[in-house]
Amino acid sequence: MAGRDVRERRMFGGTSVMVDDRMVVSVRGDGSLLVKVDPERSADLVAREGAVRAEMGAGRDTGPSWLSVPASDDRVEFWLGLALEHHAAALR
Repeated sequence: MAGRDVRERRMFGGTSVMVDDRMVVSVRGDGSLLVKVDPERSADLVAREGAVRAEMGAGRDTGPSWLSVPASDDRVEFWLGLALEHHAAALR
């Protein structure tokens, strides 16, 4: 991510990774990841990848762009790649 402003920030009970002042992913207190993805791909990703729509408190849906996923070592790169892909597309 050469040339990008990348930093960590404590948010939502976890540590978020900010790219160009936008949250891309967050490691939550329970060890899961909060990932921002293309909302048009959300339903497919939930069905195929074991993710769930994220909530910020009981019953408070964050919308289709935010997914909560297990932070297993073999999938972190996949989810981070999707989040960065969405971030890059949003900047165009």
